Amino acid sequence: MKVIDHIRNAKDTLISFEILPPLKGKGIEALYDHLDPLMEYKPAFINVTYHRSEHIFKKNPDGSFKKVVVRKRPGTESICAAIMNKYNVDTVPHLICGGFSVNETEDALINLNYLGIDNVLVLRGDAAKNETAFIPQADGHAYAIDLLKQVADLNNGIYLEEDLKNSQKTDFCIGVAAYPEKHFEAPNMETDMAYLKAKVDAGADYIVTQMFFDNSKFYAFVDACRKAGITVPIIPGLKPVYTLKQLNVLPKTFHIDLPTDLSKEMMKCKTNEDVERVGTEWLLMQSKDLKKNGVPVLHYYTLGRPQIISNVVKEL
Repeated sequence: MKVIDHIRNAKDTLISFEILPPLKGKGIEALYDHLDPLMEYKPAFINVTYHRSEHIFKKNPDGSFKKVVVRKRPGTESICAAIMNKYNVDTVPHLICGGFSVNETEDALINLNYLGIDNVLVLRGDAAKNETAFIPQADGHAYAIDLLKQVADLNNGIYLEEDLKNSQKTDFCIGVAAYPEKHFEAPNMETDMAYLKAKVDAGADYIVTQMFFDNSKFYAFVDACRKAGITVPIIPGLKPVYTLKQLNVLPKTFHIDLPTDLSKEMMKCKTNEDVERVGTEWLLMQSKDLKKNGVPVLHYYTLGRPQIISNVVKEL
């Protein structure tokens, strides 16, 4: 079932999770071990992230270096199919621009369609680790809206090979990302909102936000979206804090603010176990408030901490 249909049919706030593919060399059981504690909460859908290839340099015996392409977390499409098969739950694979040509993207979409997966979340993706800014593939997309338009074209039966006859239309439900505290590359919130509106106008069915820790910023963002004429469902993305290091890492990496009350409580903590307790309580408080205010879905970024998410959802 499509994400948008889950939302339309729901009588209460839904639950969904986002996971990473296992590192290359790990078996599928590592993924199942991660998901098993979460499945009793009957998530409406599970997002699976997509990861671009990276370039690393390996030293040769003669002292020279060779450039090697590696992909540390492969298998998004097959992982989605495996989850659907094992748990009978819908999945949402991420699609990214970085590192993929338009032809590779079309092939991925065709594979997803064959597998019976009818949801995608389209993203530009981050810059490669060895690059200071995002650089698109020479024959790929530079922006998420271009990737979105390719998915929309396939939904209309328009393939890259224009001479195809009687081509089958796909039927993907398309999600896009948004940033309640502004994408760090956007010059201002108004410009960021205009980009988001353009993606919705191009065919996005729903929006998932980046993590935030201040619900008032989410509510202000939703109000701004509605005033801009964006009417699709907006799903809040939620993540727990669980280490002292995240006090500095999260704002720096994701360009978000940690509320003063949260940061004060974290700074009182002596151990990461104390931080995890604070983070769990904060996430539960956020979740209860968002649910009370009628958000369509609570979307949790599990990212290696399924037990924290399980404890929070259990309390809901």
